[in-house]
Amino acid sequence: MIDEILRTQRAGGALSTEQIQWFVRGVVTGEVSRPQAAAWLAFVFVRGLGAAQSVALTEAMTASGRSLGWPGISGPFVDKHSTGGVGDKVSLVLAPLWAELGWKVPMISGRGLGHTGGTLDKLEAIPGYRTDLDDAAMHRVVREVGASINGQTGELAPADRVLYALRNETQTVECIPLIVASILSKKLAEGLDRLVLDVKVGAGAFMKTEAEARELAQAMVAVGNGAGVHTTADLTDMEQPLGVAAGNINEVQESIDTLRGGGPADLRALTLALAGHPDAERVLASGAAYERFARMVRGHGGRLSEMGATGREEVVLADRTGFVSRCDALAVGRAAFVLGAGRLRAEDPVDPRVGVLVHKKVGDRVERGEPLATLQTGDRGIERARAEVAAAFQIGDVAARRPLMIARIEANP
Repeated sequence: MIDEILRTQRAGGALSTEQIQWFVRGVVTGEVSRPQAAAWLAFVFVRGLGAAQSVALTEAMTASGRSLGWPGISGPFVDKHSTGGVGDKVSLVLAPLWAELGWKVPMISGRGLGHTGGTLDKLEAIPGYRTDLDDAAMHRVVREVGASINGQTGELAPADRVLYALRNETQTVECIPLIVASILSKKLAEGLDRLVLDVKVGAGAFMKTEAEARELAQAMVAVGNGAGVHTTADLTDMEQPLGVAAGNINEVQESIDTLRGGGPADLRALTLALAGHPDAERVLASGAAYERFARMVRGHGGRLSEMGATGREEVVLADRTGFVSRCDALAVGRAAFVLGAGRLRAEDPVDPRVGVLVHKKVGDRVERGEPLATLQTGDRGIERARAEVAAAFQIGDVAARRPLMIARIEANP
């Protein structure tokens, strides 16, 4: 069958659901060889996939492993996924907020690569926090707390693990049908009723332009709804970092501030927009969601009281008076990365203490000699990080703000 599948895909034809299911099973069992799977990825990269085939691929990848079940727990079950950015700690705030609002949040998250931070890296900055709970332990945390943020096991969507590695090897990562199937196969395996997508746009995001982000968002919304999960997407700005902190311990601290009713205005605004609940603002302002977060951390073995301090601080100052016209998210992310907050490979360690605090954002007035940012440093990359942060800022004579929310994408009626 593989020869027919490859011929059809190479010609841009439409594979049947049965052919896609057979192919995905073969990827996992080894009946489809790595060269054959690589060829198929290349053909999809060039020819694309139709809407029905994208849904079929996502569902087949979901079915390639086990799915999470929630016996004895009443829903609705909800999760969010972000395409990644600098300072994006929304999951740490949104999951306990949703739980406080009465929803169940079985969130499966990942680690950061390059300049974008990963949710698991942030949580593992909390001493003792386990991101490898088994099904029974995760079920207990969701039942008792309402939210759990855990890592992906090898049993969830194993076809994605094989195909994702091959995509990296074959330079086929930037292919929307493959991105959609990779993201959604893991989310659908969570047994969700609702999925909220945060598709970042800008310098610090995977998608640099609104047109690219919109195309990805529309594809994910179509496939998610086609697979039976109510799915929406928001396009949000990532030209500048989200919030103040970019790192690991410092992002956990900022999340706690927000859960207690404070925190940066843009982080609060984005969290509330994604929450989509009329009581979300009141509950977040009350601080009640922080207690939910603390219970979740304890359920994962974490000890907030033992969380360490950040690294030694070095300040980057403004060289003129005016208004910030640019605060480049990519440059700030690179600075945090070279300090040790990020990794190139999944197995690389991160330093939870280091990062960047951004004190001025686009539109803010700044005086010459006033702090623009603070580096929280360890023992590496300090001079390069300082240069990256200094280059991230441009100061002009006109005050102009950036919109945080760009568009919302919903299923067609």
